[in-house]
Amino acid sequence: MMGAVMSDLVGRLEESKILETLYLSDQAEFLALYGRRRIGKTYLIHSFFSHKEGHFFRVTGQKKGTLREQIRGFMAAISQTFYPGIEIKVKDNWFDVLEILRQAILSHVAPDKKVVLFFDEFPWMVGRKSRLLEALEYYWNQYWSNDKRIKLIICGSSAAWIIRKIINQKGGLHNRITRKIQLKPFKLKEIKIFLDHKGVVLNHKQIIEIYMATGGVPYYLNPIEKGYSAAQIIEQLAFSENGLLFKEFDNLFNSLFEEAQSYIDLLRIVAKNRYGIEQTQIISQSHFYSNGGTAVKKLNELVETGFLMKFKPHFNKRKGIFYRLIDEYTFFYLSWIEPVKDTLQREALESGYWTHLRESSAWRAWAGYTFESICYQHLPEIRKALGLNPTAIPDAWRYVPSKRENDQGAQVDLLFDRKDGVINLCEIKYTEQPFVLDRAQAAQLKTKLDVFVKKTGSKKQIFLTLISASGVKPTFYSEEMITQVVSVDDLFL
Repeated sequence: MMGAVMSDLVGRLEESKILETLYLSDQAEFLALYGRRRIGKTYLIHSFFSHKEGHFFRVTGQKKGTLREQIRGFMAAISQTFYPGIEIKVKDNWFDVLEILRQAILSHVAPDKKVVLFFDEFPWMVGRKSRLLEALEYYWNQYWSNDKRIKLIICGSSAAWIIRKIINQKGGLHNRITRKIQLKPFKLKEIKIFLDHKGVVLNHKQIIEIYMATGGVPYYLNPIEKGYSAAQIIEQLAFSENGLLFKEFDNLFNSLFEEAQSYIDLLRIVAKNRYGIEQTQIISQSHFYSNGGTAVKKLNELVETGFLMKFKPHFNKRKGIFYRLIDEYTFFYLSWIEPVKDTLQREALESGYWTHLRESSAWRAWAGYTFESICYQHLPEIRKALGLNPTAIPDAWRYVPSKRENDQGAQVDLLFDRKDGVINLCEIKYTEQPFVLDRAQAAQLKTKLDVFVKKTGSKKQIFLTLISASGVKPTFYSEEMITQVVSVDDLFL
């Protein structure tokens, strides 16, 4: 039975609205829920339904479990939910198992009570030749889709599997999904709410720095305690004995993908290219694949699981597909943890290690890249701060002259192409102190604007916009060139 205790769920307002609509619905519901490991999928469902009336049936798949082990776990969950203290004989196929579940619902759930069926880590249950998918198709189509009490939730960390096998399935479950939730990492506003709930009060700049290492994954934020700076928190999480972030990387990818190393190798290629890399270049560099189709399939799975961003440059004449790494934890691990993980340096790590690294030029380059990634994941907030219409198209732009050309190259971190004849060109700066636009930098920006106009052929009005982690110190050049400034505070709105 679901209890009467109030939910302790923090954040996840949009997802909670979807679950509330599902729960109150006067029809059968089939929800597909997916998101990476540690993102809080199980916590979301348990916290939301813990205070609801009705029956809550939860079963969790076992990674690499045999058919018999999966069925035994499922039968144990049926017994615990509907027949407490009574052991049910283990069946040898999924059709018989789901029939027992159906009979339990018929005999134990009143006509006016809801029953939530939560199949957690469902992809792990569906082994080869298990026929679980076929059994689920049959019981949903034959019985449960016509029972308004039933709220079925299929959940998994393998986003690609859920999308391919459940959401976009062409068989018996085709068009059966009534709702879906892709659970993403917290945004900055949600991290602040989460930390405030824990009694950890940090300013926006400190939270930004924590986000750079954790990427907004709730599980990585759990160990944070009050009284520590962002630098101290990161050092505890990543560079102390048994630090969570130190050991998490391999577990993360092994839980998401078969042949995890091949996905990590693709991420390495993309991570080396700050401004993104074209798909054909990735394929040419990923020599361990016999054909490009395999690489493209895995790249798409990395997009679906939130590690990569896939885009077509808006103004580029060559309409190739580009990828950029947007998972902050992955970039943090590859940049800082991996280089010391298997060396004597690991044994020599001392208190203050991360604080010392923060003084290096490598740290500043990493922070700049990561802050850009954070901005890409807060485009609605930036658009709102600029007062732009939702139709304004966000994009990035880069021009690299060929060896035969004697032109100046240019890179635009972010732009918004508006419908009112204006383009906001955004310069993204991560600095410890307010950004100072001096004469030399002003000249570089002027050249960038000239190259952009010349190479794109755009006739639109150009507004130069600054997105700054520490604001801007007014100078003659900033007053003359910068039209609008987006602050860190704006990203938390």
